[in-house]
Amino acid sequence: MSASVKARPALFRALGNQSPPAEIVIDAETFTLQDVFKHDSWAATAVYEGPRFSVVCKMNRKQPILGIPTRWLGRFLAQRETFAYAKLDKTPGIIPGCGRIYVDGKYWSNATAHVFVPGHPLGSSEQVDDNFFPSLLATLQEVHRRGFAYVDLHKRENILVGEEGEPYLIDFQISYYGARRDLLWPVRQVVLRVLQKSDLYHISKHVKRLRPDQLESLGLEAINNKPWWIKAHRVVAVPFRQTRRWFLTKIGVRGKSGRSATEAFAEHAFRCEQNKAA
Repeated sequence: MSASVKARPALFRALGNQSPPAEIVIDAETFTLQDVFKHDSWAATAVYEGPRFSVVCKMNRKQPILGIPTRWLGRFLAQRETFAYAKLDKTPGIIPGCGRIYVDGKYWSNATAHVFVPGHPLGSSEQVDDNFFPSLLATLQEVHRRGFAYVDLHKRENILVGEEGEPYLIDFQISYYGARRDLLWPVRQVVLRVLQKSDLYHISKHVKRLRPDQLESLGLEAINNKPWWIKAHRVVAVPFRQTRRWFLTKIGVRGKSGRSATEAFAEHAFRCEQNKAA
């Protein structure tokens, strides 16, 4: 984190000028804020400690964009992720989700939570053991079997490495569920298959980078060629990401590299001062 960067203006924070609440209640148990992982345009993500376990709570966007309401979007994303955790309950490699979240007695429909598991995001040059990717692939295949496409597997930070080196998939905010039996079911199945194939391509990319010796044994060698739809998506996505990164750097929110790691999080500073005072 650079000392010269500024905090994000309210427009670029999911909760605006509001910080994550000091306490939340889930299933009649009170959880106390311990740390804020990030607070960007889409969500504020924080860890809360409870009497029996800790949780990671994601509070999706509710701050308007130039007067345009976004609470509906925050509710939609929270419900989508809560639904995924419920449908994937007891799947190895998927962290258990939590119930409804209340703040000061009010239900926060834009928030979702899962049990906190100690670990760290998969590193770009991390050494993983022989069981890591076979376990991760088995988790992904079970996610697919239950009618989901994960969709966001291109981000390494969505793969959590547990304290014992075991893999977890986290963040189902934009996952896709294609198993609903309705009039659109045939269309959903086509979309589901395309997105599931994209999942396999992205996991093969991580295997090729960190454990290329396992690419063939995991049956991912043939799918390691980038599908045309991913190439088409990147024609739009890459320039958009670069423009956004340039803009955040230009207004002083990010350091010269433009990476999110250079941002300042006011909540972190606040928690540090609290800890010093204690």
